[in-house]
Amino acid sequence: MNPIMRIAEIFKLGKEKAESAMVPVSNTEDRKKANYRIVIISLTVMFGLTFIRYFGDAFYFYELLRIFGFRELPAELIASQHSELFRLGWWIFIVTVFYLIIPCLVVKFVFREQLSAFGLTFKGVFKDSWLYAIMLVIMIPVVLISAQGTGFQQKYPYYIFQHGEGLGVGFWTWELMYFFQFFSLEFFFRGFMLHGSKQRFGYYSIFFMCIPYCMIHFTKPLGETIGSIGAGLVLGALSLKSGSVWMGVIIHYSVAILMDMASLWFKGMI
Repeated sequence: MNPIMRIAEIFKLGKEKAESAMVPVSNTEDRKKANYRIVIISLTVMFGLTFIRYFGDAFYFYELLRIFGFRELPAELIASQHSELFRLGWWIFIVTVFYLIIPCLVVKFVFREQLSAFGLTFKGVFKDSWLYAIMLVIMIPVVLISAQGTGFQQKYPYYIFQHGEGLGVGFWTWELMYFFQFFSLEFFFRGFMLHGSKQRFGYYSIFFMCIPYCMIHFTKPLGETIGSIGAGLVLGALSLKSGSVWMGVIIHYSVAILMDMASLWFKGMI
């Protein structure tokens, strides 16, 4: 079976699994619970995205230090050779809190369900892994072409090199930290939102999830934003079928590293 037919089959199987999880219209009590869940998920997503947008800047980290009496420390951190890691580390912390920790707490203590039901499971994780590999191979020329653009090079990598700094400990520490952003993001969209809404929306939970997922790319190059729509739909269908977000984490993180390295290559830094 060729890859296109296989993708179509995966969408079909994902649809069947999602529809089998839907609450019947006749079941009024369960329907109310499903509606209640959508309200909780929607509020968590709205507040989470808002707080990430407004509190992800390291300015708030430095302000917190001042509030708690560490008035000299912010200036020392900014002047430090590791200032970029402090700046990005705060962003990763905020993202992890609102993409991962709070949604996990909602699942465990509000919905009273297992995290495995929301994509945090290794069961079936390598099902159709060859298809993820094909997606990665397809992305290589796309990234290499895009990385030659000025807008792309200005955006990536997020890590800003200090004068004379090469690909040393600071940069690779950032790349390791970067993983937690993608793990948290995949759980938030392809786990919490997708699997949390399938009882109410079935297969259409993919589209429910893709709207905010597309919107978080609005500050990025146009091609990447448009590509996020297709990627969101495919990764959503695969998550519905496999019940796991892990392969999405792997491919997302792999593409991100490729984007950083391609940008640095065309900037002549490696």
